[in-house]
This record gives sequence, structure tokens and C-alpha cells, in this order.
Amino acid sequence: MGLKHCHNFQDFRKLARARLPSPIFNYIDGAADDEVTYRRNTSAYEDVDLVPNILTGVADVDLSTTIFGKKLAMPLYCAPTALQRLFHHDGERAVAKAAQKFGTMFGVSALGTVSVEEIGAMIDTPKMFQFYFHKDRGLNTSMVDRAKAAKFDVMALTVDTITGGNRERDLRTGFTSPPKLTASSLFSFAARPRWTLNYLTHEKFELPHLQDHVQEGTNLATSIGSYFSTMLDQSMNWKDAEKLCAQWNGHFALKGVMSVADAKRAVDIGCTGIMVSNHGGRQLDGSRSPFDQLAEIVDAVGDKLDVICEGGIQRGTHVLKALSLGAKACSGGRLYLYALAAAGQEGVERALGLYRSEIERGMKLMGCTRVDQLNRGNLRFRI
Repeated sequence: MGLKHCHNFQDFRKLARARLPSPIFNYIDGAADDEVTYRRNTSAYEDVDLVPNILTGVADVDLSTTIFGKKLAMPLYCAPTALQRLFHHDGERAVAKAAQKFGTMFGVSALGTVSVEEIGAMIDTPKMFQFYFHKDRGLNTSMVDRAKAAKFDVMALTVDTITGGNRERDLRTGFTSPPKLTASSLFSFAARPRWTLNYLTHEKFELPHLQDHVQEGTNLATSIGSYFSTMLDQSMNWKDAEKLCAQWNGHFALKGVMSVADAKRAVDIGCTGIMVSNHGGRQLDGSRSPFDQLAEIVDAVGDKLDVICEGGIQRGTHVLKALSLGAKACSGGRLYLYALAAAGQEGVERALGLYRSEIERGMKLMGCTRVDQLNRGNLRFRI
């Protein structure tokens, strides 16, 4: 199956599986423990039905939305994800260019493989930096300063990785960053010679935001779960978040908020947005899905900051349902990572194009011409 035969999320996933060594694919594909939350993140959308209106005149549809003071051409953006040059040798460069083509936001992770300086110079679409709070305070300051200098629009502090999730697939496959060959993974890498050749012949794999401060992840192979558990500061608290918000002195969000109480606290410390997210089911298995939790969080703080629904999105109709509950926009990682692995920038562009078409078609079939016309009257929850 080639890229032209990819018509949806599952098609990109199949093509990515065919092109990536097993440890790399399962790192993207896997989640914590029994992966119950991972599955629920998507199945939650199936428990809600759309109720369309007709004869409203939908020849012209405006998909734009404004978050963090920036207008996006579509209400879906590319959430920050780590280690992207493991999935395709262009990594963040490919995703950034695709996001710019579609007029949407791109997030760069602290564990990214292309620097904020390069991405900042490459694109002028809105940019988010995902901050991980490390024990090394010098590293923390360096990341803030570099993202500021690169003119990133938003800083998102990830708050749901206070320790690493139990990602059993990574334990079974021996996944590490950077990758290392083991007796069990040798065949998998040998069976994907195209990936292996690209990895060996392109620039050295690096984590440019971290490598001057820590060796883990670039020169010392480590699992992501181990990295979170040993390198991040488990004493991080609300005072630290408030201080970081003030230090950034711009649009600031918490990524990983799942309770109303925490959403209200985010308002109190000066946040301008939150991502309702459980880290793609990769941290606390048994956690509620973002979509299930969205309405009560929107009701509590939706008029005070931008609420983003992140996780489990595989269709344009999922975006419509989240927007109908009051989210300002949606975001996700796997929704473009499989496409990146499948075909680089061309793959991401195809994926974003399909999502945009699905959202626009869904809006027309719902009888809506603007995102703000979507509301809870268009939804019915199954009992």
C-alpha cells in the first residue's frame, strides 16, 4: 500500500507499521499498562451522536479559530511530540512545513530532534514549545531563553509526566533513544533496510535542547519512561508552574489538565490555555478520556482561557464533537506521526488535507458555516 491509498488514520498507521522497525513503531503506537485509556480516548467520541440542521446555505465555510491570540486556518493543530527524526529522517522539519502549508500551529517538544532556532527561522505559522520541567535548573532556563529568542508564540508546560508511565511495549521491544540493537530487535531493524539506511546516512540523531546539559537520550541510550522518571523534577508544584508562567511572560498553557479543580488553578496562576489531555494514554492507564472530561472543564473555565481537546482524534467528526462541547481547537500527535513515518512531509500534508476536508464536509452536513456555530444542541449522548 502506498501513500495514495491512505485515506484515513488507520491507513497511515498500516503504512507506518510496514516502514518502521518494530521498536520504533510500537513506541508511537503503544501506551501504558493494558492500554485501556488509549482505546477509550477514541471510543469516547462514538458515544455521542451528531444532530445536523439543513437548508442553512453552506456554500462558504470558515474553518478558522483563534487560540492564544493567533488565528489558525483550521481548528486542529500538530501537538508537540518527541524524537521525530526516529520516525522519518526529516522529522520536525517535515511537520513544520506541512503545518505552515495548512495555516495551523506546530508544537516542538523539549525532546525534539530539530532545534527551536531552526524551526523558528523556517516557518512563520504559530509555534508552541512543549516544556518538560527538569531537575537541572540551568537546562530549564536555557530552554525558556531559546524558545523566547526563536519567537515561539506559546509555552506549554507538560504536567502529566511527573514519573514515567508503564509502557510495556517499549519494555518488550527494547526501545531506547537513541536506538540500540539487541538480540531481539536485530531482525526488525534488518527487515527495514530503508529506515536503517536513512538513519545511518543522515545527520546524527540528537536532542538539541538537551544535549549540552544531559547525555541521556542523545549519547546514552534510555527509554522515555526512564528519562521521565529520572531526569524530570518530581517535586514540581503549582508554585513552580506559576514562576515559569511569569518567567515566560507570554501565552502559557498547562498540557495534561484533566480535573476541574486543576483547570481553575491554571486560571489563577495566569495561564491563557490548557490542553485537556492524558498524554495519549501513555501515562496513567485507567484515566478518563479528554473528550469525556471536556464539558465540565469548559463549563468551569471556558470563558477564562482557551480549552484545547487533545487525544484520540482519528476523524474530522471527532473534532466537530469536541468543538460542539466548547473546545476552542483540537490537537494530536499520532494523527500526524503515522503519516510522517509513512512518507515524511508529503505524508503529513496528505493527513492534514484529509482532516481539513473531513472537518469542512462535516460542517456542511451539520448546517454550519463557522466553528462558533457548533454547540451542544448538535449533540446527543447515548445512555
